[in-house]
Amino acid sequence: MAPEHLLRVVTRTHLALGAMYVRVHGLIGTCFVSGDEGLKEKGANLLQGLNSTNPAVKEETIAETEKRLRDQETSKEGESKTVVNRTVINTRASDVANAEAVDTDGFLAILEKDAKERAKRRKINERLANALKEKGNDAFRKGDYVVAIQRYTEGLKKLRDKQELYTNRAQAYLKTQEYEKAIGDCEWALKCNEKCIKAYFLMGKAHLALKHYSESRQCYEKILQIDPQKESLFKDCMNEVNLEEKRVKDEEKAMKDVQSGKPAALSVKELLQKLDRPDQNILYYTAGIRLLTGAVKDCTEQTLFRTNNGFSILKDNEIVRRGFCAERKNTAEVDLSVSLLVLWQAACAGNEENQRLLLTHPDVNAQLPKLLSSGVSEIQKETLALISLYSENENGRRLLVRHQDLTKWLQILMTFVNSTDLSTASSAMNILCDLTEEERFKTQCRVMFSTGVLPLFTQLLTSAKLVNQAALARFIGIMGNLCADVVIRMQMAESKECWQACLKLVDECFDVSAPRYQECLFAVLGLMMNLLLESNVIIQYFAVDISGRCMSLLGDKDGRIVTRAIGVLSRILPASSSAVEEVVKGGVVKKMIKVLRAGGQITSNYGIKTLSICTRSNMQAREDLVKSDKRFSVLLKLLDSENEMIVGNAAFCLGQCLVVPGAATSLLNSNVVMILLKHAGGDATRTSVQENAAIALGKLCVAEPRHIFQLRKLNGLAILNSSMRYVHST
Repeated sequence: MAPEHLLRVVTRTHLALGAMYVRVHGLIGTCFVSGDEGLKEKGANLLQGLNSTNPAVKEETIAETEKRLRDQETSKEGESKTVVNRTVINTRASDVANAEAVDTDGFLAILEKDAKERAKRRKINERLANALKEKGNDAFRKGDYVVAIQRYTEGLKKLRDKQELYTNRAQAYLKTQEYEKAIGDCEWALKCNEKCIKAYFLMGKAHLALKHYSESRQCYEKILQIDPQKESLFKDCMNEVNLEEKRVKDEEKAMKDVQSGKPAALSVKELLQKLDRPDQNILYYTAGIRLLTGAVKDCTEQTLFRTNNGFSILKDNEIVRRGFCAERKNTAEVDLSVSLLVLWQAACAGNEENQRLLLTHPDVNAQLPKLLSSGVSEIQKETLALISLYSENENGRRLLVRHQDLTKWLQILMTFVNSTDLSTASSAMNILCDLTEEERFKTQCRVMFSTGVLPLFTQLLTSAKLVNQAALARFIGIMGNLCADVVIRMQMAESKECWQACLKLVDECFDVSAPRYQECLFAVLGLMMNLLLESNVIIQYFAVDISGRCMSLLGDKDGRIVTRAIGVLSRILPASSSAVEEVVKGGVVKKMIKVLRAGGQITSNYGIKTLSICTRSNMQAREDLVKSDKRFSVLLKLLDSENEMIVGNAAFCLGQCLVVPGAATSLLNSNVVMILLKHAGGDATRTSVQENAAIALGKLCVAEPRHIFQLRKLNGLAILNSSMRYVHST
């Protein structure tokens, strides 16, 4: 389309729009002048509709306006038939035509003026709508949802296309259980913003409350389509739908069983009624709870337990509540508490709705940490068994993290390392291991870690022979997992006492070769590897001691211990040149070559990294490597590895060793040029590997020019020339 043609089209469009506004203002003026209140209101509605930014509202208003204009024009034509003398010739047709001609500048001026007025009015209305929204939010926070709905509604009268007012009102409707209205508001919000995640979220909640499970899932799927980063929210929402649907089905089935007179179903109801009798002896309630536990065997009985207020035993029965919550329990109260804990295990096993209800019970919530640290072995054992039901699955762990303050749980559970009961200690460690999978648990652990956890941990390490070694090994591994949290890792790595305790444990485990101590040794080496991801003055201070302990472990019969000892070496040596000197004097190069000959990718990775650190700054290490690996058979083998980290470090070591007299000559009859050329020429994806290979190739040709002949045959001189800048810089 030609530019001038386009200009004419745009102008006509603006003029048509301008004409529409002029005609509409005339119509609205007529409405107001008429004095008819109904017409005045209609005129105001037309003006508000035309000013709306919502396309649907605007389109509807334009259609209504055109209809009213047509009606008005028809009415005028009827009137004119009685007054116009059509026999009179209009001699001023050109004047009429000119009058009807559109004055472009005039209409554009009207249009601009109208736009400014509308913008001004919208600004005022937006300010009023925002003020009403804040008032609604304040009422919502106070729990006055009716007032909140009123304020949001008033705000929408000021600004009909404000999405936040629709979603906020929908949220308030959810609170007042007006689910259909909530869905309606969410639909309007989506007309304002089709990608409004909050609208889909609230609509999903409303559909769920109405048992529209399919529609609810569709809403949550839309959230994931709009923003794939909301996967966690999506999973939580879908899980909520699944649980609610299952709960309803379970309750329907349980009701049918009761109606059909099934003995098992009836016994749960009868026993709960008996337990509801007030002022009985505590032994009566304990016996009744045990009978009830025996009756709760499957999902139907679990559901009947819930629907017949089984979880209200604590709330409604003062004797049971007092016995369960007593700080210092007598024998009868201990029996009662144990019986309750076993009952809850039966009621909650595999039943997530029951798990949720139990954990949201105020007394249970408050008592769990106290029961764990009560010192009464029977209570502790059953409390751990109950908590295990939650920690074993993702939904249960989330319930624990959401409803429990887990700040002290790490501190409480780690004390079970001292337990003489192997099953109890194992159960506590299993729970801790499960909880460390939750990021929010790690975050909560930060609060008391340095003051409450670290001192107790160092005490456990230094008294390894006096505690349950299997549980201690598990707990050290758990602490290693917690080091994935940067804050926790920094706190541990900066603790002088922690490093001292780790070294003491290494010494004790090394002196005692019993298998149970080997597990502790393996775990503490793993912990040290994780801590060495940090770099600080404390680590530098202990570097010589740590590397010395690792050197002593290289002859251990357990290959796992050897691998981790080399791993610790590979991470501690960069922290201290003194440590490098000590391990080189201790024969680390010869030991690493021996390890590398044996193979194993993880061990090889740590071993070649250790060699690269030593050869980088220590001439003795380079000479030892040339003596230990004549003709560089080990390094050449590593250069063919599929692991680029191994290849890069092997190339680096080779480059460092080529300064040793005769080293380059010993490689004349090998395929070293081809291997290095392959990596330097771009086969390696890591730039550092390419550079290390290129440097080694350049040093090889400088140290022994006869390698250049092989390089020429392989057409590799260009690569060598490009590598010279690396050579000159080293």
